[in-house]
Order: sequence, then structure tokens, then C-alpha cells
Amino acid sequence: MPITPDHEIQAFIKAYVSELQSDSAAIFAGAGMSKAAGYVDWRELLAEIAQELGLDIKLEHDLIAVAQYHVNQRGGNSDGVAKKILQEFSEQAEPSEVHQIIARLPIGTYWTTNYDTLIEEALRAAFRVADVKHKIEQLTSTKPKRDAVVYKMHGDVSDAHSAVLYKAQYERYHVEKAPFITALLGDLVSKTFLFVGFSFSDPNLDYVLSRLHIYGNAKRTHYCIMKAVVAEDPSNQALEERRQELRVNDLKRFGIQTLLVAEYSEIPRILKRIESGFRKRTVFFSGSAEEYGSWDRQTALAFVHNLSMECVKQNCRVVNGFGWGVGSAVINGALEAIYGNPQKFSEDQLIVRPFPQHGGNLKELWEQYRQRMISLAGVAVFVFGNKLDDTRNLVPANGVHREFQIAMENGLVPIPVGATGYVAEELWNETLRDPAKYYPGIEGWILPIIQELGRKDLSPDQLTRHILEIIRRLNK
Repeated sequence: MPITPDHEIQAFIKAYVSELQSDSAAIFAGAGMSKAAGYVDWRELLAEIAQELGLDIKLEHDLIAVAQYHVNQRGGNSDGVAKKILQEFSEQAEPSEVHQIIARLPIGTYWTTNYDTLIEEALRAAFRVADVKHKIEQLTSTKPKRDAVVYKMHGDVSDAHSAVLYKAQYERYHVEKAPFITALLGDLVSKTFLFVGFSFSDPNLDYVLSRLHIYGNAKRTHYCIMKAVVAEDPSNQALEERRQELRVNDLKRFGIQTLLVAEYSEIPRILKRIESGFRKRTVFFSGSAEEYGSWDRQTALAFVHNLSMECVKQNCRVVNGFGWGVGSAVINGALEAIYGNPQKFSEDQLIVRPFPQHGGNLKELWEQYRQRMISLAGVAVFVFGNKLDDTRNLVPANGVHREFQIAMENGLVPIPVGATGYVAEELWNETLRDPAKYYPGIEGWILPIIQELGRKDLSPDQLTRHILEIIRRLNK
């Protein structure tokens, strides 16, 4: 079956970014994600057990049945498989790049058939609070301050003896674990899923989907990223490709569209493109001002106010740390757009992180604030940039310089408004000295607009239009 062409992948990315913006995206993680982090997949997990049964795991297709045969041979005792899970998944492993990316995305619902704790660990590293559900009784409780729910529908390594392991458990799942099926059905109707880490022969996916009954033709579209099959024996390649093609077509019964990639390394690259596409609709405002140079104070604040307001009207999020002399205008502009049309715009489009002003280790706290704020965005606008030092002399704002450095480390597109002077003008000059460094791949169209942002003869409205044009083109 042919590899999915890039224009189709780009269409998927655009559609999924839209779901992220509307808070209706979800992830379903398969064993491939754990394998990429160093854990075993089902075939490796059951290799010794198959050998004990006198089977060659390479020749077995129904891996859940192999686990069942082992339980049968032990008179219904599943300790052997449970111990194997504890042994394999209790070892230390770091979340993979895929785990890290999906944890950073604004997704509130994660489903997985995996037993490990990698998703939860990745969410914790991204400063998010995960509410983990691997038992039915946990479905009725809510963890305080949670911002993500992780449904581990086949259990957790911490309670391997209660995990879903063998065929009889899968066959009874719709009865014994019915609340999980109900919850998953509800999410499949209300959210757009991206299935990651599944192969076309994954036994978990077969058993999960066999219990999902979505009636009618009005199915929601979901997506699955899979690696194109490569047969171990080249003479079987055509057969394996045909089998995968039939599998991909079968997934359409459940509304799942499959994207085939040539290599597993393509998956994190696609996820990065999703993250980049989402972040480019988030604009970080950096700036501080004790004075406004050739601008009078009212004109300067009106400029920042209107720019923030228009960003929200372009369906962007605005992030700000309440910079001195600038922050209030950013916030008020965003709120004017939001409250002016609450049916169209949401308070979620404004993210404010005021810097702490008292306490020990303020320098470290401010660095953490900057890192977390800027990592949310894909575009950074820099205006003015001055402050008073301890002797009340006007000096460049070193915080704005630091925010520019962090923005570059996080891959943001910088928009320094040189016409506002001070640090913003310094940064404008710096980007023009090496545009290929700061605007890789887009310098051809963005450079003329950036050059315009240094013109001090332009009106605030003209500068605003140039900035919005950059944001619009980044998100088209």
C-alpha cells in the first residue's frame, strides 16, 4: 500500500490542529509508543512463554491466544503472564520523544492499552496534572486540579494481577469492564482521536475495536499513524502489503483514517508539525516600558492594546507576563475582543502569568515563568524594552533580551517591532543581520515585512497590519 503523500498529511495536520483549538482532540496510545521508549512489545513479551508452550512466537498471529494457552496450561493461573509484565514494565525507561510531544499538546483525554507509566511521567514533566484511571472505581472520582485524564483500559503495572492479559479476559471485557467501554464510546463520539503506536496486526486494537458499536453513518473522523509494513521475507512483501491494505480499509468502519509512513521516525516529525501548527496560533507579547521614546504614552498603549485585540480576533491565543508599562494594554486588548463577542471568542485565548514580586530566589522563579510561558507559543512579538535600574537610570530591559533567547531556543518566530525602539529595535537589527537563522525556510516572504517594522514613519495601524499579516501567513 503506498505511503501517504505529504499533501494528505498536511491536510490531516491542519484538521487535527483545529480539533486542538476547539479542545476536542484525544490520543489513543498503543504498544509501539512503549517500545520506542525501550520496553518490549507483545511479541517480545510473550517470546519466552511461547517457547515454554513449544511454539515459535514469530509464527504466531493471535498473540492474546498465546497468553491464554499459557493460562490454560497452568490450570487457569495467570501469575506467569502477570509476573512477566511486572518484570518487563517495572524497569526504568524514559518517555520517548512522542510521549513528550503529546504531553505538551493541549489534550485532555488520553487512552492507552499499555501497562507502563510513561504517559503520566511525560505529563508530569510538562507541568500537567494527570488523573489516571485503570480501575472501574476510579472512573467515579476526580483528581483535584487535573488537566488530563489517562484511561489505562487494560490495567497498570502497579496492579499487574488485575490487568487484562489473555483471551478470556478480552472476551469478557465488555461485561466486566463495561464502564470503560461506555466512556470510550462517549469520547469517540465527542472527540477526534489520533491512534499512535499501533501496528496493523496489533491484537489490542482488534479486541478494542470489536467491542465498539457506533450505529449509523454519522461517525466522527479519527486518525491512525502506522508504519508501512516491511516483510521479513522479501518474497512475502506483496502479501503483507495486501494484508495491510485490507486492514486499513477495515478501520474505516470505525471512522478511522490511516496515514502510512515509511519509517517510525516520521511519527515524531508529524507530531512536531502538529505542535508547531498549534503553537503558531499562540502569540507571546514581550516588552516593558518606563518611557516610550518618540511615542507618547497613550499612542503606545493604544498600539499594544489594538494589536492584542486583533490577535484574538484572528482566533489566536495571547500569552503575557504582565510586563511593566505594557502588560495591562495586552490584557485589556485581549479582553475587549473576548467580551465583545463571547459567543465567538473565549477566555482561554488569554493566558496571563504575572511575575512574582516577593520571596526568595526571584531570579530562578522568573526564569521558570519565562520558560513555561514562552514554550506555549509559536510567535513572539517584541515591543519597546526599557526599565529603570537601581539608580533610577533608564537602561535596556535585560528580561526582554532573555525572553528573545528563550523564544529562539523554543523555535518561535520572532517579530521585533523595531519602530518602538530600545531592546525591540536591537532585536530587529539582530534578526536582519542573519534572517536565515531566525526565519529558516520563510525568510523569502517574511523579511520584507520585518524590514517594514523598523520604519518609524509608519503609523501604529500600519505596523499592526504588518504584524497581523505575518501571523496570518504563518497560519494559512
